Amino acid sequence: MKSLYAGPVFEMAREQFHVIADHLGIPQDDRDRLLYPKRAIVVSCPIHMDDGRQRVFVGYRVQHHLTLGPAKGGTRFAANVDIGEIAALAIWMSWKCALADLPYGGGKGGVAVDPHALSMRELENLSRRYMQEMIPFVGPRVDVMAPDMGTNEQVMAWFMDTYSMYQGITVPEIVTGKPVGTGGTLGRREATGHGVAFLSFRALEALDINPVGATAIVQGFGNVGTHAALGLAARGVKLVGVSDHTVAYHDPRGLEVRALVDHVEKNGVLLGWSNEAVIDPRSLLEQPCDVLAPCAVERVIDADVARRLNCRVIAEGANGPTTPEADRVLAERNDGIFVIPDILCNAGGVVVSYFEWVQDLQQYFWSKEEVMDRLERALDRSWSMVVARAKRDGVSNRTAAMAIGVERVRKAKQARGLFP
Repeated sequence: MKSLYAGPVFEMAREQFHVIADHLGIPQDDRDRLLYPKRAIVVSCPIHMDDGRQRVFVGYRVQHHLTLGPAKGGTRFAANVDIGEIAALAIWMSWKCALADLPYGGGKGGVAVDPHALSMRELENLSRRYMQEMIPFVGPRVDVMAPDMGTNEQVMAWFMDTYSMYQGITVPEIVTGKPVGTGGTLGRREATGHGVAFLSFRALEALDINPVGATAIVQGFGNVGTHAALGLAARGVKLVGVSDHTVAYHDPRGLEVRALVDHVEKNGVLLGWSNEAVIDPRSLLEQPCDVLAPCAVERVIDADVARRLNCRVIAEGANGPTTPEADRVLAERNDGIFVIPDILCNAGGVVVSYFEWVQDLQQYFWSKEEVMDRLERALDRSWSMVVARAKRDGVSNRTAAMAIGVERVRKAKQARGLFP
């Protein structure tokens, strides 16, 4: 089993887990059952292309554990997806769901494809084929999918429709992150970014920094980064830097968030918004700001970047943006950068996904105000637990957050025992 999962992202998840296991004093013979996934699925997804050819794409799904309830996690379409990365993301989802006290285990899926290279028809064909291949392994009480990098509400609608056609009834609770008109929930689209902004304000408050006039840099301007930037700007924070996979901009005088969002909605990417203020994407992370929000992919803050960071708060909108080596560098610095760890900072998406799942099961839907109020109260509970645990044990926020998540999963496994 150990040889199946490889690569830098899985090694990062494994190293993080063993740090927490050492901290909690978990015996060695208990660790593999906690760390390694219950189930990993690899499928071939043959589809018809627009030019008449047939192509086969490789799809993955990893269910880390089912001890607390169904697996829960996104499905990403990205060219570099592999089983190690998907397994790592599923593991992080387990700790995230447990920290938020949700009745889920971690899951994650993906297809190795560049979705931008597909036509809309090809994307639909691939989405439906992937779900078709997954039908024996998923279900509303087994594994509930959601959007991730390279997928969106439309892909979730195709997933839901494909599953429903095979069941002969409409089953909206098989996925979350759907369009509102097909059983989705108000507030889901902005939930993760809203949570990043909300917890950033909590961190600024803890550091006695007034958000009005504070500065922020958002790395990654997809759904999460966009709504994080809008949420920060709504409270008076000035966006001084932003980037996506095409370009990075930096201006200490501030960037107009609404104009950036409008440009991306029209063109799909940040490139072309301006010929001025362009900066090297890696250098962007090192520019002075109060809040640095990495909202793109894993491992963007390594040890070298960590040494040069010039921020007060790191709000981890992405999964795994800070490497363990970078964590050690941050711990050695004397300037006290406040890290909001990913399993807390970006939990808004899975919290509202849980709300969507509950609403679908009950066929009773809430107002957006009710959704956002419940979200903020849920994040506040997790925030308070993490901060109190970090202070009590004299550990980092990441260690505190992961310790809470791992403890909850471990206690549930101990209570249920080992069958047979």
